[in-house]
Amino acid sequence: MHTVLVVDDEPLIRWAIRESLEGAGYTVVEAGTAREALRQLGAAAPISFALLDLRLPDCDDLSLVRRVRRDAPACRVIVMTAHGTPEILAEAIEVGAFETVSKPFDLSSVLTMIQAVTPAA
Repeated sequence: MHTVLVVDDEPLIRWAIRESLEGAGYTVVEAGTAREALRQLGAAAPISFALLDLRLPDCDDLSLVRRVRRDAPACRVIVMTAHGTPEILAEAIEVGAFETVSKPFDLSSVLTMIQAVTPAA
C-alpha cells in the first residue's frame, strides 16, 4: 500500500484529491500547513508521494519541497500551484519535485501521473 501526503491550505482541494486517490487504492494523509506536513512525514508510514501546494500560510514557496526531499529522499514530490510562473515551476523541478501541476487541474491526470511511477507494492 502506498501512502500519499496531500498538503494544501484549502480543505476542499484536500478532500477532492483524497477521494480520487483513495478510490484508486492509495492511503492518504492530509496537512493544511507546512508544519502539519512535516509532522505527518515523520509520523506516518513511509510516504511514497507528496502533493504540495506551493503557497502555504507558514512557509515560502519551495522551502517545503526542499525539506521533504531532504527528510524523505525516496518520496516523490508533485508541486501544485495556482500561482506558478515558468521560472518557479522550473525551479521546483531543480530542487527535487518530479512533476508540477497548475491549478485548477484534472484529478484523473494527477492520478495517472502517480500511477505511472508507483513502484510495485
